Parts: sequence; structure tokens; C-alpha cells
Amino acid sequence: MFDFLSQKFSDIFSRLTGKGYLSEDNIQDAIQKVKDALIEADVPYNIVEEFIGSIKREIVGKKVFKALKPGEQFIKVVHEKLLNFLGAEASSSQFSFQIPSTVMVLGLQGSGKTTTIGKLAYFVQQQAKKRGKSRKILLASVDFYRPAAVDQLEVLAGQVGVDFYRAQSTDPVVAAKEIVTYAKNNMFELTFLDTAGRLHVDNDMLLELRDIESHAKPKYKVLVLDSMTGQESLNVAQAFDQCVPFNFAVLTKMDSDTRSGAAFAFRYSLKKPINFVGVGEKVEDFEAFRPKRVADRILGMGDMLSLIEKAEEKIKKSEQESLYNSFATGKMNLQDFANQIDMVGKLGSLSRILKYMPNMTGAKISPDMVEKGEKEVKKFKAIISSMTPKERFFPSVLDGSRKKRVAIGAGVRVEDVNILLQRFEQSKQYAKLFKKFGRF
Repeated sequence: MFDFLSQKFSDIFSRLTGKGYLSEDNIQDAIQKVKDALIEADVPYNIVEEFIGSIKREIVGKKVFKALKPGEQFIKVVHEKLLNFLGAEASSSQFSFQIPSTVMVLGLQGSGKTTTIGKLAYFVQQQAKKRGKSRKILLASVDFYRPAAVDQLEVLAGQVGVDFYRAQSTDPVVAAKEIVTYAKNNMFELTFLDTAGRLHVDNDMLLELRDIESHAKPKYKVLVLDSMTGQESLNVAQAFDQCVPFNFAVLTKMDSDTRSGAAFAFRYSLKKPINFVGVGEKVEDFEAFRPKRVADRILGMGDMLSLIEKAEEKIKKSEQESLYNSFATGKMNLQDFANQIDMVGKLGSLSRILKYMPNMTGAKISPDMVEKGEKEVKKFKAIISSMTPKERFFPSVLDGSRKKRVAIGAGVRVEDVNILLQRFEQSKQYAKLFKKFGRF
């Protein structure tokens, strides 16, 4: 997400950071490069002009040239303007649906609308679970135009573990009334209503959506946009909003090779928030859109809070405590090392994790290096799995013959077993250093 802009901005600002002074020429050069990066990211030109204008006005007002660290001051100005454009002022707390509610989901065909409903239901479930609660959720569809759309939603409901209702009527407006009545009679807390889309915006679709809205009376209307459609997604959003005003948007396919111009411009252009983004195909590949964290990631500052939250969600507390104890006591063994690898794996691929780390965009870590690291991790897991319990808990018993047997069992070379043991010893040394300096 925002990898393109992050890389571009990192290259621009790396030349400014640490300089004792800035001239008008290199400030203008940096501003021009920021402008070029936004245009390349498919941000509409008028919005680029407004963003750049706001930076220029702020630079004059703050007297960046006379600042103690002018490079850092310039970056701070850009960061503040990013927050304004992404809508930080409206996102001080995490969004949650009021209970009970009907949520009407809108979007073009192919935008990922139906899948997003499953993700929304899963997200709500997980948020409730963190508070020791559960939610009674219903999924239903009035999309009778796309083949198997209703069946797809039923399958998703089963995967997520929520209820599904198939309307008896195949008239979208009548079916919507039927679904809302069923949800009310059965005391569902949240009802997600999937609606029909088209390959492009047309008047018949918008009029049908308006009729469904008037009969279903949803508390929320959510627009799902395909981020890969670039500036066109803003035109789609404006067309929907004029006919069926929505509350917020969900941007899908943010894990793809999108340049994120639509996400950058959305809040400023439509004065409505993006509340969630889809970052993969699985139901759990769904994140709250937090403008400050996004701005930090764009400017290479990382997003450790999101990584920590992901760890708390994916890794059991008992597993975290067990690993902590092995580090704190300095009594790590290869089974602990394997558990550590498994925990990291639960957070996603190495390339995805690196995107949350500060200063990683400018670290010039190539895709080949990341791929090599991921292959090495897979080898390590195979090697440890090939060991006996005694060898995992007491690695010192691994002599030449044992290493050879383990290597054959894992389908690797003895040299790979030795590399694993070296990495393991390094981890133990790091643990000792942390303990020495009071980090445990």
C-alpha cells in the first residue's frame, strides 16, 4: 500500500535530511519532484496543484530556510499536508458500526464488493472478540444480475461464520424489504446488504439503488472502489454520491501494483473518509485506514503500531509469553527458534512486514534479497522439523552424523544446517544483549 509514493518520497527526502542549510533552488527542486511523484501516482492534476500550493505557503510561513534542521523541517511540512489531504482530522478514533444497523454496500461490478462484505463481517467479529463479545450478523444480497452473486455471498458467510438469508423475491426492491424485515424479526445486530453493480455507472442502476435505499432505510451506505482504476474511481464515487450519498468508502486491491492516486485524492476531492482498505484476497486481508499511519509509511517512518496490533491479533498471548520467557532467561533452544519463525510467519510475508518498519523504503532491499530471506526461513523450518525432540531442545548434541541425517531428512545440504545453527547462536547473543541492557 502506497509503496510507489513511499519509494519516490524516500528518494527525494534522503537528499535533504541532515543538510545544514537549504537554498531556494534545492527546495524548489524537491517541491517539483514531489509534484512529479504525485502526478506519476495518478493523482488528479488540480489536486496536485492544491497540495503543492499548500506546501509552498507553509514553507514561507514557517521560514524553513532559517530552521535549525531545514531538511527535517521541510519533511515535517509535507507530513502535515499529507495528514490534511488524507483526512486525519476526522479519524481520531477507530470506526465502529452502531448496533443495530443495516449496511447497504454499493459499487461497480468487479470492484470486490461482495468479497468486501465478507471482510467487513469478519472485521466486526474480530473487533467484538477483542472486547469479549460476539455479534449477530446477517449477510444478504439483492444482486440478481450477476450470475452466482448470491451464491458467492452465501459461501462467504459460511467461511466467516455468520448467517445468510436468501430472499424469496427476485425483484431487488421487494427483496430488500423482505431482508430487512427478516433481520428485524430475528434480532440481527448488523445486516450487510449486497447490491447489484454494473461494469460502469448507468442511470438504471442508480435509480434502482435509490429505490432500495428508500425501502431498506440503511443506517450506513458504504461505497467499494477498485483502487486500480485510478482517477476514474473518483468519477465513479462522485456519480454514486450524487444519487445515493454514501457515508464512507472501502478501497480494494491496495496490495496490487496500484499507484494509490485515488486514495491520496479521495478525502480532499469528495470530503468523505476512506475507512477501510483491502490488502489481499483472504477475509483477514483487511485493514482500518488510519491517515496518520499511512502518512508515516509514505514518508518512510514505518507503522510499528499497526504491526504490533497485527501481532496481538494473530499471535496468542500464551505464545508471546513463552517466547518472552525464553528470551528473558537466556535459555533459548531450537524449538523456541522454530516458534519464533512461526510467529513471524503469522504476520505475513517478509516483504509485507518490512513495509511496516521505519526507514526500510530507502534501505534499498531488493526483491531478490527478500526472496532469498523467505527461502532461507522455509529451509530453517524444514531443518528443525527433521530433528528429534532431543536435538531441538539440546542443539549441542548435533555432531557431524546427526547433521547429515537432518540434512537428508530436510532435503538440504549440511552447510544449510550449519547456517541455521549460526543464526540460532546469533539470536541467543542478541537475547543476552537485551537482557544486559535491561530490555527484559
